[in-house]
Amino acid sequence: MNSLYHPVSIGSLNLDGNIFLAPMADFSDASYRSICADCGMDFGYTELISSEALVRDNKKTFEMMRRAPNEKAYAVQIFGSLPETMARAAEIVQKETRCECIDINCGCPVPKVTKTGAGSVLTREPEKLYSITRAVVQAVDVPVSVKIRTGWDSKHITFKECAQAAIEAGAKAITLHGRTAVQGYGGSADWNSIKELVEYVNGRICVFGNGDVKTPQDAQRMLTETKCDGIMIGRAAQGNPFIFKRVREYLTEGTISEISMSESLSMGFKEMQLLADSIGEKAACLKMRGRFSNYIKGFEGAKELRLKVIACSTQNEFKEILQQYL
Repeated sequence: MNSLYHPVSIGSLNLDGNIFLAPMADFSDASYRSICADCGMDFGYTELISSEALVRDNKKTFEMMRRAPNEKAYAVQIFGSLPETMARAAEIVQKETRCECIDINCGCPVPKVTKTGAGSVLTREPEKLYSITRAVVQAVDVPVSVKIRTGWDSKHITFKECAQAAIEAGAKAITLHGRTAVQGYGGSADWNSIKELVEYVNGRICVFGNGDVKTPQDAQRMLTETKCDGIMIGRAAQGNPFIFKRVREYLTEGTISEISMSESLSMGFKEMQLLADSIGEKAACLKMRGRFSNYIKGFEGAKELRLKVIACSTQNEFKEILQQYL
């Protein structure tokens, strides 16, 4: 299995490994990417960032692009429906962040995004996907990647057309989430579509797989069955940054470390402090209600603890409830 874990390149960007953190709205912020980097993440993506907000100089949006101090490299993901706006936003991203890669979101199924003509609605319009990607590629001098879904719905499977458009536009990598836009996050991801895309692309650019990688064994199966160049882990990493360490261990050594509740909570407290330093204690604690719920998920007494955790408003309150488990 050792060969399944290996370096990858996105254009001129060389990465030591092929296990990535997916872009997730309100989750893959700098604080959490920092935690994941500590736990073996090879590369991380910011949460999706509005191109419109960037060109309008929205200060909160600029904060969302912040790099974690321990990230050797990272990607900023942007979304939008207008090539000229996306190009301008990409210029701003490169100037303000010095990120190593810009990713174009063509996969988000949330109505707030798709109703603007962005996100997964672009899978219905490969020509528009081309125009947007081309505009971004021409605007910056860092590699550009694209994240898509298999199509809009089961009757409109367009991932090959979208991949071709991205390649012709100059994208250096493509990530396929094996679900349609209509599926959202329901049902099962179609890994066969990832395999088909790998065969279709035939080495012209890197192909990364996304969807339903929940365990180290899932990671091994996706890499083996689809022959994709790397995997992107999303929801399974929420409150579980250790998944990156465990996947790497399994792929290279065939073993899987057990994580104790104490280890999990310690990482949660570290994340809370990083968030508090970044956005203030009040906002950090509001976020950590849900995040600590994920950190304790699966452990004995988690249900009762969750009821207490979601009522916490200060760091001391979290500590009073959870300290005894450290």
